[in-house]
Amino acid sequence: MPTMKAVLMKGHGGFEQLEYRDDVPIPVPRTHEVLVRVLAAGVNNTDINTRTAWYSRAVSEGTTAAGGAAGYAGAKGEDAGWTGSAPAFPRIQGADACGRIVAVGSEVSASRIGERVLIEPVFVWADGGDRSHGDRFRATYFGSECDGAFAEYARAPAAHAHAIESSLTDTELASFPCAYSAAENMLTRLKLGAGQTVLVTGASGGVGSAAVQLARRRGATVVALASPAKAAAVAALGAAQVLGRDVGLVAALGRESVDAVVDVVGGEQFPDLLEVLRRGGGYAVAGAIAGPTVALDLRTLYLKDLSFFGCTVLEREVFAHLVRYIEDGEIKPVIAGIYPLKDIVLAQQEFLAKRHTGKIILLP
Repeated sequence: MPTMKAVLMKGHGGFEQLEYRDDVPIPVPRTHEVLVRVLAAGVNNTDINTRTAWYSRAVSEGTTAAGGAAGYAGAKGEDAGWTGSAPAFPRIQGADACGRIVAVGSEVSASRIGERVLIEPVFVWADGGDRSHGDRFRATYFGSECDGAFAEYARAPAAHAHAIESSLTDTELASFPCAYSAAENMLTRLKLGAGQTVLVTGASGGVGSAAVQLARRRGATVVALASPAKAAAVAALGAAQVLGRDVGLVAALGRESVDAVVDVVGGEQFPDLLEVLRRGGGYAVAGAIAGPTVALDLRTLYLKDLSFFGCTVLEREVFAHLVRYIEDGEIKPVIAGIYPLKDIVLAQQEFLAKRHTGKIILLP
């Protein structure tokens, strides 16, 4: 049986659970699938959160370098996947992939062989069916519930392997799928439009930096939260104002001063995010790196007629729109570091240090 190089996550815990192997069987595409030679893959919070069991309800702290290195003591495996169930081990992680199709299943046209593709990271329409009739909450996360991109080859539903024509490198293209689709999904749910003001937390990270660009593309004014050391880089992406992560938001911006909030941080600052939201405004969340448990005064929610959006499964138009933005040159990649796949631990250590702006990429 032909084999490939891959990183296996053997279980919950620290870096010792990541094993680089050169004898992993190359997957065979099933009926509605394609086999992709992975040319570049991105590092995401999801990879670390799954390995460390951070998704377990037994964990109440934010994502930290110590927790990412060693795992979270007391976490329970039975609810430690992003769907609330136990992951299966071993697992090849990796939600971001740029590559080329090298083989197809029996129900996929052979003309697709050779296509350069980006893999949409949340699989909803995996059986080749019409997207308009899918159950959007029956989803599989690439690299979590099925094997992903931290390997030389990966298989994916043909409907989720999007052909792309671009002069960008494979490394640059691999920075887009997970972070940019998550950001575009939040902006889509918020119906953010030209002339509105949006507050973006964690603006130097993968999703945050993507949200800054994508909100500007829509004609919105962006107020970003980032460390002072990263302020210039975030401003260069299109933020009109960059505030320190620990600033008093009400004092800096005033009450009811923004139309929408894009949040990947959570934690103790959460109540202030709602204070600066205008009446009728919207709050979208796709992460909680500062802590998943927050203080919510329900009076603020209902008396201000706020709308809350929890965002994981993509709206069906989001990824196709993202591919078009890339092809038209409307958004740009932000690369913080590049590592060979065998150095995944070094890549995740850099990721957890949170000194970077943008995405860290692995090359299989």
